[in-house]
Amino acid sequence: MAEGEGAVDSPVPVGRRTRTVVGRAERLRGLARGVLDDHARAVDQVRTALAPVLAELVAQELEGIPVSRLKDVTEGRLRLGAVEAAGLGSVRAVFDASRYELRQIPGVGAQTADQALAAARQIARAVEETVSVRIDVDRPEPRTTALVIALRRLVEAGPELRRAVDAATELDRRFKTLLPAARPATGRLRMALTGRVRRESALAAVAELRALTGDAVAKGVPMLLTQASTDLLRESASDAEAWVDFELRSPEYYSQLAEIAGSAPDVEAAEGFLPAEVADRVHAQGLDDTHRRVSLRGYQSFGARFALAQRRVVLGDEMGLGKTVQAIAVLAHLAADGHKHFMVVCPASVLINWTREIRSRSTLRAVPVHGPDRQDAYAEWRERGGVAVTTFDVLHSLPDPDPDPDPDPDPDPDPDPAKGARRGAKGLAGIPAAAPAAPTVLVVDEAHYVKNPDARRSRAVARWTDRCERVLFLTGTPMENRVEEFRTLVRYLQPELVPKIQGSDAVAGPHTFRRSVAPAYLRRNQQDVLTELPALVQVDEWEEFSAADQDAYREAVAAGNFMAMRRAAYAHAEKSAKLQRLRELVAEAAVNDLKVVVFSYFRDVLATVQQVVGEGVLGPLAGGVPATRRQQLVDEFTSAPGHAVLLCQIEAGGVGLNLQAASVVILCEPQVKPTLEHQAVARAHRMGQVRSVQVHRLLATDSVDDRLLRILESKSRLFDAYARRSDVAEATPDAVDVSDGTIARRIVEEEQQRLAVPGGGAPRGE
Repeated sequence: MAEGEGAVDSPVPVGRRTRTVVGRAERLRGLARGVLDDHARAVDQVRTALAPVLAELVAQELEGIPVSRLKDVTEGRLRLGAVEAAGLGSVRAVFDASRYELRQIPGVGAQTADQALAAARQIARAVEETVSVRIDVDRPEPRTTALVIALRRLVEAGPELRRAVDAATELDRRFKTLLPAARPATGRLRMALTGRVRRESALAAVAELRALTGDAVAKGVPMLLTQASTDLLRESASDAEAWVDFELRSPEYYSQLAEIAGSAPDVEAAEGFLPAEVADRVHAQGLDDTHRRVSLRGYQSFGARFALAQRRVVLGDEMGLGKTVQAIAVLAHLAADGHKHFMVVCPASVLINWTREIRSRSTLRAVPVHGPDRQDAYAEWRERGGVAVTTFDVLHSLPDPDPDPDPDPDPDPDPDPAKGARRGAKGLAGIPAAAPAAPTVLVVDEAHYVKNPDARRSRAVARWTDRCERVLFLTGTPMENRVEEFRTLVRYLQPELVPKIQGSDAVAGPHTFRRSVAPAYLRRNQQDVLTELPALVQVDEWEEFSAADQDAYREAVAAGNFMAMRRAAYAHAEKSAKLQRLRELVAEAAVNDLKVVVFSYFRDVLATVQQVVGEGVLGPLAGGVPATRRQQLVDEFTSAPGHAVLLCQIEAGGVGLNLQAASVVILCEPQVKPTLEHQAVARAHRMGQVRSVQVHRLLATDSVDDRLLRILESKSRLFDAYARRSDVAEATPDAVDVSDGTIARRIVEEEQQRLAVPGGGAPRGE
């Protein structure tokens, strides 16, 4: 007894003291085991639902493979004459047959039957590894519905689930050895009867358990595990709920599916065909998701880690692959490491979008540095930190940055060549080390805007990149097609690479070019990394009215003209904020050879778009256009080589036409009847579409757009989405839309009150 008590320096008996510690550890391990078991069950449910879907896909592929290909597997040793003569013309026919059935074919012996079946199964396994599961929302069937329901459980748990599973795995691993080792210390008698070595081991295990559980509690791990189990044990969603959620968050469903099915894209393609030494450095880079609110796909995680590992780079992924969220992941990782000051520089047309994305996809504080109060906002950001979001023009007017305010706490003692290009705070003469600092990371969106080094905005960006340790340029423009522009961008980032950038590398092909500039450039294409049914990526493009837009809007509000309010943003084409963003979207689609459909309710808006976009625009496809001419326009659009733009009045173009050649859809304004939007988008995102479809809805802040969306969101999302998949909804939007005759009147009156504009008679609505 005395020996047991003397083993700890405390008047409290060993047994009571350690039982408390061990009890807490056992409860925490119970939470961890619960999460792991619940997660395993959820994954098994997905695999069970996936099996028949995969089996059907494999069968379809095997049906198209002639039976003669079985010889390739056996290096020509298999004799198939009798099998082919019996009418088994495909690998599927052999795969579906039993050994007994094959033996019944005259001339087929046991050895041939066994070899044929083994070869067919080998081909089937290879096919299963390459087929992509594509979930068709327009044709739900029991098998795919079961799969969507099973996936929803994991998607609903959110990005925190991965953190919970990782934490539970690590805790369970540690507790597995520590708890048995600590048990002798839970009683004085046990300790007295235990040898000295085991007593010391038990007390060491107790100390480690105390530290482990204390650290877990401090980090909120018990709550994380409890929430994960709660999410995983929720009741299964109904069919309609699951399909609605899939439509809204299909990329997250496909991300979970790819992880479970192992149907990830080609590794080299997902890693931008980087050479091994760069890819290895990226793989070794961690990525903390503590401040991130969204899950990343594998290629997105790699892109964020590439930016972190290489420090000063161009991320040039094709449109629709999520460059913004990869940049936010970089900022969130560094915020978890103690950094506080970040800056995003972008065109004015996307400033609001950046602000909203940062707030919705991370816990970081977004500070718009724009407009008349920009200097105050900038001063506040320098004092409190966060992500300053500003424009190229405002950047020029801001005071020159000082060195990095949040230096890396543990800089790499053996920097790689990419890091050698840094011209950060440590290498700048004449600037005090203690000066208030510039951002830890400078993100430059639409970086091709600074391709002219003599332009004012380029000079401003150059000054800031000189002072920042980390710089991330984002552009959807394929740089291998613009070698001289790329040289300019790299000169900001890693100037020692410029002499190595040869035009001959680009001529040799994009893969050769990307490998040659790997330390500073990463680009992935949709076809390389999106293996599922092309995703529907919906982006709300929020813009601030220009002064001319605001004048036109106030005039429409004063007149009580609801329709004029909806199209006021297009009244002055040369000064329209929405049109400026539309031009940018069309231009980016052009450099990526993507086809674009532009929808508006108003013909005069389409006429303005046609004037702004220029020659080569097809349409407008409007209500007065005969059916034969409509189809002719669609055929011309579909057959046009590369990029093309088709203008459509939404009530005419949203029904009865197949526009699957388009992969970018632009909605000029929100619709009073949401099914008009749903049908318009469905013209492009349907069977036959081979690329992901990007939907950009142009919206104006503090306007009729804002108010209309809030009103429509108050309706039942579930009913609305379920109804639009019905035959009635396909026939006419009026059948399912709740046409509220007071919407126009309500919005006009509220806007007149907000703007203190006297009403001009009864509001005129739809």
